[in-house]
Amino acid sequence: MKHLVLLGAGRAHLQVLQSLVALSLPGVHVTLVTPLPRLVFSELLSSFVAGHQPPVNCSISLAPLLDASGTTWLLRSAVTLEVQSRCLSLDDGSSLTYDVLSIDLPAMLDRQMVEQAMPGAREHALFVRPAETFFTLWPQVVTLAQKRPLRMTVIGGGRPDVELALAVVYRLPDSSVTLLTGDESAGCGYPPALQKHVMQALKQHRITVIQERCTGIADGEVTLASGARLACDVPIIATRADAPTWLRASGLALDDQGFITVDGFQRVISHREVFAAGSVSRRADMTHLASGTDTSFDVGPALAKNLRSVLAGIDPTESMYKDKFLDFLSLGEKRVIANWGNWTAQGYLVWWLKERRDREVLKKYSKYGQSGPAELAGRRAP
Repeated sequence: MKHLVLLGAGRAHLQVLQSLVALSLPGVHVTLVTPLPRLVFSELLSSFVAGHQPPVNCSISLAPLLDASGTTWLLRSAVTLEVQSRCLSLDDGSSLTYDVLSIDLPAMLDRQMVEQAMPGAREHALFVRPAETFFTLWPQVVTLAQKRPLRMTVIGGGRPDVELALAVVYRLPDSSVTLLTGDESAGCGYPPALQKHVMQALKQHRITVIQERCTGIADGEVTLASGARLACDVPIIATRADAPTWLRASGLALDDQGFITVDGFQRVISHREVFAAGSVSRRADMTHLASGTDTSFDVGPALAKNLRSVLAGIDPTESMYKDKFLDFLSLGEKRVIANWGNWTAQGYLVWWLKERRDREVLKKYSKYGQSGPAELAGRRAP
């Protein structure tokens, strides 16, 4: 019997599991390796911070889908990959061999590297990733802000960080919010029309934008590269995420930032039996995309089809990525900017459309029922 190992429970792998519910893989045993019982949808983070959505509406339980698809679940994390022997080592000392491996892991913040760049971050800062931890800690910040106004600093200038800063100032209107964007301007990389709306929104909500790097964090303040000190009660680390560090020794083809390089079939260009999708991967033919760009909504169905094909000895099919797609940028309050290429629109109606799309996504994956966090504990792969 062949063994398909799905490493990580990203959205592309959710679509693979859904395909297994509809049509099983004869002669193939499927194992999912992930340390968490739920998948948190990162695009709902700003809605949660702003108070529009409770935590339960921002994630789904994996257990019902795993049960329905007949997939074995290992509640573990990977620590090493030996591609020559096709062996994946897990954090409990066990190992898995595979015939085909698919990787759909979230990008993450390397806390050791963050601490080196910003001494004191581990002790004094709130990290956005992993999202599961942030979702647990954020209500404590809200409770504290109800007692006294807080001085908040969001460290990071990318698209999610702008959304986060706007969500924070909406949820905590009596607190002050500063956005530290590092070496780049806020919203850098947006189309010009969208960047204009972003800057207007930040100014309208009185968010202070400082284009400087944070070089240290202490109790009650953050230090800037210029040497200036900024008063801060709650620093939030939301800088660019990295690929898992253990990938560097795996032997897989990686780009210069450590993300897995895949071809048009989502297959790792150095190993035909390994596939990758989501924020941990980057297509070699799409270097114009930023490393870590999560395209899993587009490639999920193609990944499911190609995994099925290679396991059956059939040539895979190239997955098509859209250069233009409808994107949303939340403004904190119930207003959202919609973006399609250089076209933008905003307002309550756009927010309603985004909320409807998000509800449909959650409904799609949670239709297998509700369950607690340890339903499949004890299940083991052969």
